[in-house]
Amino acid sequence: MPETIFSKIIRGEIPCHKVYEDAHTLAFLDIGPLSAGHTLVIPKEPAPTLDALSDESAAALGRVLPRLCRAVMKATGTTAYNVLQNNGADAHQAVFHVHFHIIPKFPARPSGASGLGIAWNSGKLEPEAAKSLAASISSSIQ
Repeated sequence: MPETIFSKIIRGEIPCHKVYEDAHTLAFLDIGPLSAGHTLVIPKEPAPTLDALSDESAAALGRVLPRLCRAVMKATGTTAYNVLQNNGADAHQAVFHVHFHIIPKFPARPSGASGLGIAWNSGKLEPEAAKSLAASISSSIQ
């Protein structure tokens, strides 16, 4: 896997505002926050996308994400937040090392960032296509 800024942060070559670290994960404040408390959670394992991550690192992320969400909520006073994770350039991934964003959401403020904005362009799930697609996904699970 190519070197990323997160690899350098993990090794301590680039400083960060660390909020949590264990044997498998690291969490720190985003330097370009969408709102106060915007936190990144990364595995120490170098994997570009979630599907390339080991079960062990995925489980470690799953254990720590709820704890970190509670901590961000408590520290910022918010009751709403988004957890965002992108995979691949077409999905808006900018750093090719798995990472989750915990983004506190605040009421809109004229003077500052309030959190993530989303356009949800939903389509329609056709029953026959859905049946076939669900079967295909199920048979592809390893």
